[in-house]
Amino acid sequence: MDMHTVVVGTSGTTAEDVVAVARHGARVELSAAAVEALAAARLIVDALAAKPEPVYGVSTGFGALASRHISPELRAQLQRNIVRSHAAGMGPRVEREVVRALMFLRLKTVASGRTGVRPEVAQTMADVLNAGITPVVHEYGSLGCSGDLAPLSHCALTLMGEGDAEGPDGTVRPAGELLAAHGIAPVELREKEGLALLNGTDGMLGMLVMALADLRNLYTSADITAALSLEALLGTDKVLAPELHAIRPHPGQGVSADNMLRVLAGSGLTGHHQDDAPRVQDAYSVRCAPQVNGAGRDTLDHAALVAGRELASSVDNPVVLPDGRVESNGNFHGAPVAYVLDFLAIVAADLGSICERRTDRLLDKNRSHGLPPFLADDAGVDSGLMIAQYTQAALVSEMKRLAVPASADSIPSSAMQEDHVSMGWSAARKVRTAVDNLARIVAVELYAATRAVEIRAAQGLTPAPASQAAVDALRAAGAEGPGPDRFLAPDLAAADTFVREGRLVAAVEPLTGPLA
Repeated sequence: MDMHTVVVGTSGTTAEDVVAVARHGARVELSAAAVEALAAARLIVDALAAKPEPVYGVSTGFGALASRHISPELRAQLQRNIVRSHAAGMGPRVEREVVRALMFLRLKTVASGRTGVRPEVAQTMADVLNAGITPVVHEYGSLGCSGDLAPLSHCALTLMGEGDAEGPDGTVRPAGELLAAHGIAPVELREKEGLALLNGTDGMLGMLVMALADLRNLYTSADITAALSLEALLGTDKVLAPELHAIRPHPGQGVSADNMLRVLAGSGLTGHHQDDAPRVQDAYSVRCAPQVNGAGRDTLDHAALVAGRELASSVDNPVVLPDGRVESNGNFHGAPVAYVLDFLAIVAADLGSICERRTDRLLDKNRSHGLPPFLADDAGVDSGLMIAQYTQAALVSEMKRLAVPASADSIPSSAMQEDHVSMGWSAARKVRTAVDNLARIVAVELYAATRAVEIRAAQGLTPAPASQAAVDALRAAGAEGPGPDRFLAPDLAAADTFVREGRLVAAVEPLTGPLA
């Protein structure tokens, strides 16, 4: 477990801290300022709870039941009941890292001092994270408004010592047993606290942050594989010249072109023609790679801007304002996060599509400019990478289905009180699948392109030093080079892991310098 410690203050958190806690087990501590803000806000909630006038979330029911005033002796039961009744998820368990991100981001909002939660509840949230206890959260149950209700409720249930959770050893046990084993006392929720633990965009935001981290790596990897494919197809690197991209100044386009140019520095393959019909221009999938990859990069930057704003936000309803007012609001609505999650699914699908088109070109003897059919050792006896492209095509086809926006849908709930919802959780779940598929798609192109580069080297053409470094590192990782047909799935799996873990980027950067 990473011994790095993330200190949660009153002003939000960073994407890096989310990843550190969710994926790497970083410890969590509350700052002194956060504890002070929590205590101050709680005094305001306690004062309102003592008044005879009803205040939403403090002394009333919730949602369509908000018109009922709840007497003081029933309020603790009310808070317990909202957690128990809202913990209504179904389907498979979501991943541990998603649940940790969900809990950590809820703690981030609680620590802002805008929710009215007591300091001891926030400390229990931190203690559960630090103990490696992960509530069982299910795939279905969130409409993205009011936030991720069912997933957050399953987390709150664990704080109460109820329901099931996974211990640090990976075993699912009753949450009460796990808390006791780690010396953590279950919380007894008071006014406003049950509602405050449930009302946020934390699940969809956590998945957005982690998707962005993964996609940054995959976009750089895709620039490298595009360069390798260009090289293997004897394409021209003149289209990557910075002056061409300066006259269409989309930032991401320039970055991708620069990455590709650096990978191709010193290549003996680019610009050659080994057929009877010299090309005036390369195909779009080769020539326009910086434009497509770059547009995706710019979309990632926009999504990161939205994520940064959300990471700095206090998302709850009602909220405690600095002047002491407790006001209802609609800040829990997931639309801003849902939209950019859907944008990411779209650009990931398009990136996967252009990768597959280059792979298909490498395998087609009529378009590969001198490469053997399917990069086979003895075409006809050997099938080469024919079915690797089938697998890649199937993944691309699924990516297109995943690119259908979830946020374009809405379904009314809570007796029409919540009559327009974001579906942001569903958008986030789609993106996680899309990111996994994209890594596989990039890996197949890498596998095909490195084999093609090696075949070119056998023909007497010398690849760029960075390209050769990519080939050598992939071979060392267990994905073998050209030769007779063999069991291909292990090679593709090795290439997938190689890309996913960032090792492709790491392999070329000693020669290219840091790639963006």
